[in-house]
Amino acid sequence: MTETREESASLLLVDDDITFCKVLGAALEKRGFSVCVAHSVEEAIPLAEANPPEFAVVDLKMGDTPGLVLVKVLHELDPNTRIVVLTGYASIATAVEAIKLGATQYLAKPANTDEIVAAFMHAADSNVPIQALPTQIENLEWEHIQRVLHENNDNISATARALNMHRRTLQRKLAKPPTRSK
Repeated sequence: MTETREESASLLLVDDDITFCKVLGAALEKRGFSVCVAHSVEEAIPLAEANPPEFAVVDLKMGDTPGLVLVKVLHELDPNTRIVVLTGYASIATAVEAIKLGATQYLAKPANTDEIVAAFMHAADSNVPIQALPTQIENLEWEHIQRVLHENNDNISATARALNMHRRTLQRKLAKPPTRSK
C-alpha cells in the first residue's frame, strides 16, 4: 500500500548545506515522510509556525542563528515534535543543552538516514551508564571550548578572549574536532 502525502508524517529538515538537504530529504521521503526544507533558522520558524511538524532534523551550526534556537521554538510550538539535532561539532555541553530545550536525540555528523530515523524513536536516556574509560585530554579541551563558545553565543572573538587564546588558534582548534575514543 502506498501512502499519500496526507498520510505521511510531516518532517522539517533544516540545514544550511543545500546538497545535504536534497540527499537527506529524498531519502526521508522514500521512508514515508512528507519533507519540508529550510536552510536557516529564520526560514524555518515561519514554516513551523504555519504547520508544526511531527518530526524535525535540525543542524546545530547554521549562519547567524544556532539550531538550538529552533529546537526551543519547535518544542514550544508542539512538545510532541520529535527533534533530532545533527552537528559536525559534537560536544557534551551542546548535547545537554539540546536535550534540555526539547530535542529527542543528538547525533554527530555524518549520520545516515537510518540512524536519523532510529533516533526519532529513541529519546535520549539520561540513565545511560557513564563510560568507564577516562576522557582524552583533547576531548576535554574540545568540550571546554564548546561550552565557552556556547556561553558567548558562538562568537569566536569573544570566546578567544574568554579563553585567553588567539582567535586564529581557536579557529584551528575548532576546525579539528577530537577523535572519538572507542
